Amino acid sequence: MRSWSAPAIPTLPLKGPEVTLHDHATGGLVRTDTGGERRSLYVCGITPYDATHMGHANTFVAFDLLYRAWLNAGHEVTYVQNVTDVDDPLLERATLVGVDWAELAERETELYRQDMEALRVLPPATYAGAVESIPLFLDLIGELDKAGAVYRVDEDLYFSVAADPRFGAESRMTREEMLEVFPERGGDPERAGKKDPLDPLLWRAERPGEPSWPSPYGPGRPGWHIECSAIALEYVGAGFTVQGGGSDLVFPHHEMSASHARAAGHEFARVYTHAGMVGYDGHKMSKSRGNLVFVSALRNSEVDPMAIRLVLLRHHYRSDWEWTDDQLFDAVDTLAGWRKAVALGRGAEAAPVVESVLSALADDLDAPRAVAAVQGWVDATLGTSGLADTSDATAGTTVRDLVDAALGIRL
Repeated sequence: MRSWSAPAIPTLPLKGPEVTLHDHATGGLVRTDTGGERRSLYVCGITPYDATHMGHANTFVAFDLLYRAWLNAGHEVTYVQNVTDVDDPLLERATLVGVDWAELAERETELYRQDMEALRVLPPATYAGAVESIPLFLDLIGELDKAGAVYRVDEDLYFSVAADPRFGAESRMTREEMLEVFPERGGDPERAGKKDPLDPLLWRAERPGEPSWPSPYGPGRPGWHIECSAIALEYVGAGFTVQGGGSDLVFPHHEMSASHARAAGHEFARVYTHAGMVGYDGHKMSKSRGNLVFVSALRNSEVDPMAIRLVLLRHHYRSDWEWTDDQLFDAVDTLAGWRKAVALGRGAEAAPVVESVLSALADDLDAPRAVAAVQGWVDATLGTSGLADTSDATAGTTVRDLVDAALGIRL
């Protein structure tokens, strides 16, 4: 599947430090310098049945910061993202609005590409759709079948979580907690005939009116979790550096994806990192509730996408927070000040702010601290003392490049 265009990234005068991230599996900060010099990232992408909202944008901007921090530390990066272009929510939405499911998926995926370009999110090297990747899913199901981890319920195939002794290691949830959220996030714990209520679907046999593809197990379509397992193993490789996504994917999605891989004899991610949830009108943004703020709607209202991105950066990526219009208005004003400061050319010494920003982002992607460091330089440059007391003739260019390369904001 086609990705989106990459923005140019300036080269900075200072190399960034090694990145540390919060690892959900251990509950603490870990360095990402395991496994050689190359860094690898897999981020679970969208199910394209509606437009990109701020919850999506928060997640993808967060991992864009990680990508940039690795690049600024001098590493080569392999970044892969999927798009779930066939799944129950997509089919249900297509039926509701009376359009072909594949047409809906392509339309919303294209809108997502445009949103990511506008927000200056670096594209993945591989952007893999579920439909085009079905052969990969079937290969991995075959490996699981040989390992004795697959069984049938009627004509559907299920994965036995008992086949993975480390099941639960990533989410660190109790069984009771798992059973509570499993039905809310696509699971079917009450399905008769399952060996364990937590066993996830691997292959859904063909139903009337639904798309299906041939397989050794009969015509059907893939379950959700096998998708990311197979795509990550194929394009990033076993033992990749970071598995990313929203915190609502901790269980079951990331737990099941890792469990599939392990049961088939493969290591999955070394670090599991999750972005927080964004709320609006007192609740987490969700399509079911309808409390969504769309990136495309703001863009079509001629809102500067860099202001949208700055609102996101002012919140630590792991925090849960609520979107308000006042934050957007304030970001517009802030950017005006930043642009005025860098346009002066000469300004307060740039070296300290470069070091502060890169250090902040290497410390669990602390974007709010990085933004504050830039604001400090802007205040010093535009301060009442004027520029007579400053000595850095190229500070404006340096800070403009810094904000672009590290924070993804074009001034």
